[in-house]
Amino acid sequence: MANSPSGESVIHRVVRILAAFSDDTPALHLRELARQIDLPVSTVHRLAAELEIEGLLVRDQSGCLRHGHRLWEMASRGSRAAGLREEALPVMEDLLAHTGHHISLGVLEGTDVLYIERLAANDSTVNITKIAGRLPVHGCSAGLVFMAFAPEADQGLFLSRRLDKLTDATVTDPDELRGLLATIRQNGYCSMAGIIVTESSGISVPIFAGRESPVATLSAIVPRGQENLPALVPQMQMAARAVERRLGHDPALPRMKRRSQPINR
Repeated sequence: MANSPSGESVIHRVVRILAAFSDDTPALHLRELARQIDLPVSTVHRLAAELEIEGLLVRDQSGCLRHGHRLWEMASRGSRAAGLREEALPVMEDLLAHTGHHISLGVLEGTDVLYIERLAANDSTVNITKIAGRLPVHGCSAGLVFMAFAPEADQGLFLSRRLDKLTDATVTDPDELRGLLATIRQNGYCSMAGIIVTESSGISVPIFAGRESPVATLSAIVPRGQENLPALVPQMQMAARAVERRLGHDPALPRMKRRSQPINR
């Protein structure tokens, strides 16, 4: 793929254009889009026009650009996340009905947890997870579960990174984190209060699906101080095993080792 005079490939520029849209800015005028990704208007106009032809971008009645349905269609075909979501969704619905708490399904993506499904309970608990949204590994219970069961090399990279304080309760000290990860691994779950939203606690369990490291996590978001772990954690662990069975894996069998895939610094 040919590069621009600046050395940036066309594919990279297209990705920047598509990634500029978000929940906060689902529609952008051409000049707004160019300003946001710091590219010449002429360049964005040319690339956006080609993306419109392919149906990856569309224009609404106001002339703003938006993601086209074809982008969702292509992303859904053969996606590992789509298959995992499909198998986990019935189990998540049962878990929501029995616990009354927000339930989410996350996968590890670099240094973030990417949420591929989210079911909301009808209460006032603050839950900032969104489908296709991300949270930093150190700022959510799901991320800490992934790191607790990660290969030693990945844990070392995680502990060596600079970790920002998201709230007063966010754990950023490497020694404290190392002890926390060991406890999570031993207990088989993670419960963290207020590490990214002060009013809420996150409780997460791993989904192994035959692997030594989790392929996903199930998380519940509950009001801080109302965790009731003796009742909630067993239900979540049973749900995680149910997802594993739906994925074709027997939770009673030994887990296979997976090659280390170091997280990005």
